Amino acid sequence: MPAIQLTPAQRKEFRAEAHHLDPVVMIGGDGLTAAVKKETDAALKAHGLIKVRVFNDDRAERDTIFQTLADELNAAPIQHIGKLLVLWRPKPEKVRAEDEERMPGPRDVKVLKFSKRGGQRPEVKTLRVLGNQRLTAGGTVKRAKPKKQTSVKKRSQT
Repeated sequence: MPAIQLTPAQRKEFRAEAHHLDPVVMIGGDGLTAAVKKETDAALKAHGLIKVRVFNDDRAERDTIFQTLADELNAAPIQHIGKLLVLWRPKPEKVRAEDEERMPGPRDVKVLKFSKRGGQRPEVKTLRVLGNQRLTAGGTVKRAKPKKQTSVKKRSQT
């Protein structure tokens, strides 16, 4: 697959973002092996923009490693300075399955607190109710009652 082509402005923006990154993949004396390609691919999937450090003194070999990684992994070559290579590939969208066992997240609930004197306005309070909590009729937050657990023996009888 050919490498992704970027405009100079896009490449400049990615170089600025990569400045503060640490190298994620290290390429040692064995050079570009299948394991290194696999790790680089996994890092690109996880991060999108990565730095690769090559422990090799031959600049021409580092340049071929840079181009090979960009071509084979369908990544954009961003920068090659010394022994550091910067690659970018757009991160794939994560597919999240609905998990029935997950508890609901926190939610904000508005509660009206009426004053004891008759002529005043009720006070509006916003309360955060977590997944394991419930709101009582009086407007207080209580922990939810734990689900009653039954033994395996009783479950099999029913």
